[in-house]
Amino acid sequence: MMRCMLFFILLQLNNNHFFPIPTLYLFMKKHLVVSADEAVSHIPSNCHVHLSSVALAPLVLIEALCRRADKGDVKGLKFHHFHTEGPAPYSELRYENIFTEQGFFVGPNVRPNVNAGYADYVPVHLGESGFLYRNGAIKLGAALVQVSCPDSEGRVSLGTSVDCTLAAIETADVVIAVMNKNVPFAYGDLVSLDQIDYVVEHDAPLITKSFAAPTELEIQIGRKCAELVDDGACIQMGIGGLPNAVAAGLTGHKNLGVHTEMFADGVLELIRKGVVNGAAKNIDQGKIVASFLLGSNDVYNFIHKNPDVLMKDIAYTNDPWVISRNDKVTAINSATEVDITGQICADSIGTRIFSGTGGQLDFVRGAVMSKGGKSITAFASRTNKGKNKIVPMLNAGGGVVTPRADAHWVVTEWGAVDLTGRSLQERAKLLISIAHPDDREMLDRAAFERFGPHYHNFDL
Repeated sequence: MMRCMLFFILLQLNNNHFFPIPTLYLFMKKHLVVSADEAVSHIPSNCHVHLSSVALAPLVLIEALCRRADKGDVKGLKFHHFHTEGPAPYSELRYENIFTEQGFFVGPNVRPNVNAGYADYVPVHLGESGFLYRNGAIKLGAALVQVSCPDSEGRVSLGTSVDCTLAAIETADVVIAVMNKNVPFAYGDLVSLDQIDYVVEHDAPLITKSFAAPTELEIQIGRKCAELVDDGACIQMGIGGLPNAVAAGLTGHKNLGVHTEMFADGVLELIRKGVVNGAAKNIDQGKIVASFLLGSNDVYNFIHKNPDVLMKDIAYTNDPWVISRNDKVTAINSATEVDITGQICADSIGTRIFSGTGGQLDFVRGAVMSKGGKSITAFASRTNKGKNKIVPMLNAGGGVVTPRADAHWVVTEWGAVDLTGRSLQERAKLLISIAHPDDREMLDRAAFERFGPHYHNFDL
């Protein structure tokens, strides 16, 4: 850390015109920049390791750690992160007893290994993930991150993935940063070079993700969600076909704001059309606030040195109290299944972990606390294989991400119902009304068996 402190002092001198930038850069290269293999040699065995997430997974450092493991030089590393894009060898059986995957969210690259039992998952609301580091529940031996090139003040940006990486940098014993010219310099929560122990220069392109155009079914659901969004609302939604369909349904709205944990190309289109301008926000007025991104290079380029975008610590973006300070917060999330009492499962399919708790409940509660806010859970009434997603009871082992007491608007292609203040039997009738027509008789029979003859003797 002393080397970084010296470099930071020189940067301050540079601001007072004592040193030219090229001299500073050579100083950094001589005293701070190392190879990936040298950098990871400073990670001790038997410790917890944080990885930058989503599009900023530090693949060059992961590969170097694998080379070190192949030589038998390290063991007992436990990896933590949000979902990562790209290869995830740290979750594979071949590194059993050397690496252990313990992510805070399960992406496609680790999902089979988690469900096979030789990788694992830490259930946590994403808004609380940084607290695991800051309060010492997880004591980090190392943080492996990607950052932008520094500005003239010796600060780097965490680009497209601030998430809980800021907390990792603050608390890890060793911080190793891949400095990549392709990482956008996004404003918001920045990091000083004096917080970094070793820098590895590696200019690999960021991982991008393209999403298929919304299906006709998704467009139907998206339109129903958009009808619930008021002008001047502050929106939160995720990524994928359905969120893009919702975004497409919002093109006629006015003065929308964005405060979300993540966004992608669908929201970018609303910004460019002037639908999103943040004018009605009470906090961060005029700003698009997020914690991580995944999409095209168009999205990544958009946030580069854009004063209208703030990339913030997940502890800020997902804090329900912070969320609620804006009026008309409208949170739009999804589900794998919902039972007839309103219990919302979103992280699993039975005992099989599919994703994670994510930030769903963070935003559900923040939206409901907001003046004029709405929480919406939107999904197709059936899976692609024809299985009903409104069910009498959640599949055995299914996780309740949003408790029934927190369930409010529920939307399928068949309609939208508000469960706020509704009894169990009323909820059953409402949810059955937006189930697939071919499933309604079965669900009605299950409700009758659960609630008894009175169930059929009242109307909504």
